[in-house]
Amino acid sequence: MALDRFSLNQATVKYASLETAVRVTVDAGIPSIGLWREPVAEFGLEASARAVRDAGLRVSSLCRGGFFTHVEGPDRRAAMDDNRRAIEEAATLGAPTLVLVVGGLPHGSRDLVGARSRVADALAELAPSARAGGVSLAIEALHPMYAADRAVVSSLSQALDLAQQFDARDVQVVVDTFHIWWEPDLAAQVARAGRGGRIASYQVCDWVTPIAPDALLSRGYPGDGHIDFAAFTRLVVEAGYAGDIEMEIFRQEVWDDDPTVVARHAAATYEEHVAPYL
Repeated sequence: MALDRFSLNQATVKYASLETAVRVTVDAGIPSIGLWREPVAEFGLEASARAVRDAGLRVSSLCRGGFFTHVEGPDRRAAMDDNRRAIEEAATLGAPTLVLVVGGLPHGSRDLVGARSRVADALAELAPSARAGGVSLAIEALHPMYAADRAVVSSLSQALDLAQQFDARDVQVVVDTFHIWWEPDLAAQVARAGRGGRIASYQVCDWVTPIAPDALLSRGYPGDGHIDFAAFTRLVVEAGYAGDIEMEIFRQEVWDDDPTVVARHAAATYEEHVAPYL
């Protein structure tokens, strides 16, 4: 039962094909997988849905939508159309959640307030499509170091302020240990997310120092870094979250490793550092 809620996010085995990712997930005894749009597109949407279904896996989420902070114009329209396609893909794959990385500042802009307001506008535009597809839009707050280029939503509090403008069936949040473990009011914000039924996904990986030259690659297996997974997981459990728990690791050494080894080690670290606190 230790792995019954565990999901291997496809980014953790970045260089594996979808077919290989599915195989190593099953072989490691992991019942769920988090998918990414690019390898799904490479393998084929219908073929991917069939491969996951035939393997008996759940799909915990699809990553990613978002990047819709552009001012109104062709770039914003293209982004919104792409997000509608992402919602359709999630529905086809059986993913209950589309993870949103909202985007950073548009090129040449310093208007952080305006960029955040356009996130709310985008959610309002996309929420009806999400409802029709039976998919929740899950805002992922990214660490503040990514505010300029990846996500102007930098805290769980900000993500919840946005989400609570919409029906909880349509817009929720991602609780990602790497991005929000440092937040001073973490306990209060996780509890707030739980009270509102807003936690769409719990993602786990560790914060490892020294920070890599590409800070995006400073993630590690639970136990490799500085995050207290016992305390963090208890917060999520106390908030009432009962869904899948994804391990999503961006790290060159992990990507370069044999995906079979990665999947098994991911399962082992989840069993040691997360599962006992559920």
